[in-house]
Amino acid sequence: MVIKTKAIMTICFALFALLLSTNPAYAKKRIALSFDDAPRDAGAFFTPDERTKKLISGLKLARVKQAVFFVTPGHLERPDGLGGEARIAAYAKAGHVLANHSYSHSALTEVTAEAYLADIDKAEAWLKGRKGYRPWFRFPYLNEGRKDKVKRDAIRAGLKMRGLQNGYVTAEASDWNIEALTIAAKNANKPYSIHDLRNYYVTLHVEAANFYNELAIKTIGRSPAHVMLLHETDIAALFIGDLVAALRKDGWEIITADKAYADPISKAMPDVPSAQGTLTEAMAWEKKLPAPRWYKYNDTDLATALFNEKVLKEPVVK
Repeated sequence: MVIKTKAIMTICFALFALLLSTNPAYAKKRIALSFDDAPRDAGAFFTPDERTKKLISGLKLARVKQAVFFVTPGHLERPDGLGGEARIAAYAKAGHVLANHSYSHSALTEVTAEAYLADIDKAEAWLKGRKGYRPWFRFPYLNEGRKDKVKRDAIRAGLKMRGLQNGYVTAEASDWNIEALTIAAKNANKPYSIHDLRNYYVTLHVEAANFYNELAIKTIGRSPAHVMLLHETDIAALFIGDLVAALRKDGWEIITADKAYADPISKAMPDVPSAQGTLTEAMAWEKKLPAPRWYKYNDTDLATALFNEKVLKEPVVK
C-alpha cells in the first residue's frame, strides 16, 4: 500500500510539473525593464552624469543583464543634454540596448502622421549604427493616435515599412509622476524620508506588475513576457536595486528586452476605441473585459493623495 501511494504521488507531481511547463498561465512571471526619455534632464538628487553612473551600477549590482533605453535624441539640444551622447553610449557599453522614442517627443494627436514619421526617421538616423541599437519604436506618452484610427493605422503601416516594431509597454505605475512629486516636495522643502519614498516607489511598481499580469491571463489565457515602463529618472537610479529585489521576492524573473519583445503578443494590433496606454489594457479592451483595465495608481490624483499620505505624512483629507 505504501509503495502504491508513493507511486501515485510521484505521478501526481509529474503531472503537476507537466502542467507548469506546458501551461504558460502557470509559468514563472517574467518581466523586462525599459527606460524612456534618455537623456533626461536633471532630477531631484543627481546631475545627469551622476544618475547614469548610479543607474548602470544599480542594474549591475541587481544582476539585470539587459534593459532597454528608449532614446529621444532631441533632448541632447537642451542645457541638461550636454554630455548626453556619452551617457547613452555608457548604457550600451554596460550591455543594455537602445531604441527609438522619437526625436522630439511629440504626441501623435498633436502632429500630422507625415510629420510624426519624419520625426521617427530623424531619431533613426541618429540611432542606427550605434552599439546596442534595436529596431523598436515606443510612442511618446504611449499615445498611438487615441480616437483617430486613420492616423493610428498610418503610423502602424509606416513602422512596418521601416522595419520597426512597436516597443510596447505591458506594465506601468506612472513613475514619471512619482519623480515630479518628489521634485516638487524637495523644491518646497517638505520633509520626507528616503525610506518612505523607496517603499512607495517599489510597492506601486510591484503591485502594477501583478495587476497587469492578472489582466493578461484573463485576456489571453497566459502570462506573457512583460515589459515594465520606467523613465531615466533619479528615483530609478536610487531604487532600481530595491525594485528588482522586490520583484524577484514576489516571484518575478527579470528577463532581457530581447526576450520580452520576442513574445507572440509583439504581433498584436488591438482595434480599440482609443489607442493609448499599455498593450495589456488594449488587448483586454478588445476582448471586452470590463474596466478598470489599468492599475489604479496610474490615476495621478489617487497616486498624489497616496504620496502625500505615505511619503509626506500629511493628514488624509476625507
